[in-house]
Amino acid sequence: MAASDLQRLPGFRDFPPEDFGFRNRIFESWRRVALRYGFSEYDGPPLEPLDLYVEKSGDEIVEQLYGFTDKGGRDVALRPEMTPSLARILGARSRGMSKPIRWFSIPQLFRYERQQRGRLREHFQWNVDIVGEAGVAADAEVLAVGIDGLRDLGLTHADFVARVSDRRLLTSVLEAVGVREGALGAAFQIVDKVERDPHDRTIARLQEEAGLDEAAAVHLLETLEFGLEAVADRFGGRDDVGAKLEPLREYVELLGFMGLGDYVQVDLKIVRGLAYYTGIVFELFDRKGQLRAICGGGRYDRLLELVGGESLPAVGFGMGDVVLGELLTDRGLRPDTSKRIDYFVVSVTDDERRDALGIAQRLRARGHSVAYALRGQGVGKQLKAAGREGAIEALIVGPDELARGAVTARRLSDGTEREIRIEELD
Repeated sequence: MAASDLQRLPGFRDFPPEDFGFRNRIFESWRRVALRYGFSEYDGPPLEPLDLYVEKSGDEIVEQLYGFTDKGGRDVALRPEMTPSLARILGARSRGMSKPIRWFSIPQLFRYERQQRGRLREHFQWNVDIVGEAGVAADAEVLAVGIDGLRDLGLTHADFVARVSDRRLLTSVLEAVGVREGALGAAFQIVDKVERDPHDRTIARLQEEAGLDEAAAVHLLETLEFGLEAVADRFGGRDDVGAKLEPLREYVELLGFMGLGDYVQVDLKIVRGLAYYTGIVFELFDRKGQLRAICGGGRYDRLLELVGGESLPAVGFGMGDVVLGELLTDRGLRPDTSKRIDYFVVSVTDDERRDALGIAQRLRARGHSVAYALRGQGVGKQLKAAGREGAIEALIVGPDELARGAVTARRLSDGTEREIRIEELD
């Protein structure tokens, strides 16, 4: 078989050490922040029953599934997202757990999508969820975790913004301008694509699919463009709209109390395409608008019940590593993942090799990273190898040093040397 027949599949990635190190830096930050907020880590299988997604996630994800029938005749799919798995896991055990439940995970997910910048057919995703708390404080807490996850990686409010909305408020606004109940789903889809579709196309769709006249369609788009205060000014006198304004106002206020107000922007055009969202939703974007959403989430109060569990409120988000990696690279925040080790042990002659191996193992047992030449080489070649390995110091083991019970430590950065007794190596 030719090597060309064994190429990596389109949309998938290899992770050589420098890329693996970058990925791990992101994962370490995600874990550190989640633990700081009191969340516990969990995981689930990468293969799930197909029905878990057919019923719970909406048509868009179902069309992108890696689905097949397994050898047991079961219809299965590689997981395209983690929230349905979380709902399935908690559906079997949540009744005996104290609330709220604070869980996070970093699964690998799979979707058969058209490739473009920031979108592949696999990615890793940070999922953070609070289950069992209906109050707005849980919504604010979840977004605060997401914001801090990016800040921990060196990003600031100059780099990204959280655009927040509430599907309940948007529903009331749509009804206020005349969208019929049966057309709300279509109207949500139109609003979700406002920034991608031409203005004239959006107006036409609101007339054809949502039943609005042209004036009402224009009025709606103007309201959405100006955000929360425009809604309050234009529709706040209506009881149905006024009542829906308060949760979003409280949400923004709580994030302000946390010192995160500079990161938050109310934008009712944020809908979130997944079918299970029921309340406040949000997406995080780079400020320059050059990339896809970094993160998205919101409230999904009925999902656990749909998979046979108890009726519990829930809120969470997913943050992918692909777009985030692009943003960190663009901002010059990709960490240095060059190889580094503490010591490279150099044998002056083959006669010192046995002692050199003992010294290497002694240092490894004390937690140091140590390498050495795996076959006999001259001192010059070994020192060059030490440089390639990124060693901080070379420990030169020669007959004269061993006679004194010592080694010569040479710092690779400047060539300075000192003698260290072997029993003092730690």
